[in-house]
Amino acid sequence: MLLVDEVESHSVASKLQLFDPGVDLRTMIGVDVRKAKQLLEHGFLVAIPTETVYGLAANAFDEAAVLKIFQAKNRPSFDPLIVHVRDREQVDEVASFVPPEAEVLMSKFWPGPLTLVLPKKSQVPDIVTSGLNTVGVRMPAHPLALELLRSLEFPLAAPSANPFGYVSPTTAQHVADQLGDKIPYILDGGPCAVGVESTIIGFEEGQCVLYRAGGVPVESIEGVIGELGIAQRKMVPVAPGMIESHYAPRKLLIVGDLVALLREHANKRCAVIAFNKTYDAWKCETLSLAGDLNEAARNLFAVMRAFDVSDAE
Repeated sequence: MLLVDEVESHSVASKLQLFDPGVDLRTMIGVDVRKAKQLLEHGFLVAIPTETVYGLAANAFDEAAVLKIFQAKNRPSFDPLIVHVRDREQVDEVASFVPPEAEVLMSKFWPGPLTLVLPKKSQVPDIVTSGLNTVGVRMPAHPLALELLRSLEFPLAAPSANPFGYVSPTTAQHVADQLGDKIPYILDGGPCAVGVESTIIGFEEGQCVLYRAGGVPVESIEGVIGELGIAQRKMVPVAPGMIESHYAPRKLLIVGDLVALLREHANKRCAVIAFNKTYDAWKCETLSLAGDLNEAARNLFAVMRAFDVSDAE
């Protein structure tokens, strides 16, 4: 067995070429940005922390490396990826035009959990955008992610680091639990501060529209650029998270009046996720006793994941 930690820096490329699907590869978890940089430069995948969720990163300009993301996640090719950049200047490497409203949003909310869908440059491979002429771009607000991006000469394509359709990971261990046999390194940045995906904004016929609600509240965005329009229905998704079933637990999840639901399912092992109250149930997790939406968002995916692997019905 070859452990990634045993690979000397001067021979990363040659030794990692030994890996193939039949090799028992033990994923390493650590805080070595230099190791993550070397792996990414040689076409390998690295899980990285962001303030939203952990991402599965590859060189956004390397088509073969990006293909490995889809293979590792079992992600459909029609679901586009988000490109992560180190600063405003790097946006110009991937986007052919930046609307004035996008400039305002970048200056207000970057780095942060806001993705902007912009016209793409030809340098961005079609596999990143699922053949669309637009690309989702954001600048993450996590110190390790930014340190890594600033050490690289290319941006990173990085969807959430989980098998497609599963609950997104908010810790390094979550990534290891689900993708540990498919990637060589997880950059550990601790629990994610936001805990839900980024808000995604696009531009249709000169108007800003909401593609996905997320870490930046819609009210905050509208407070800066005015009311958002309604996105046109598309045959294929223009941004991540727009497929009908996405970020879903494997167990049945029912949303509604918890008192009524507990009465209806009184004879079952029900795991309850509540906002700011506690309930007499087989198991109950309260996302924020103080009623803080940000705290609740940080805890949501982690609680869903814990209950999904429990013996709850």
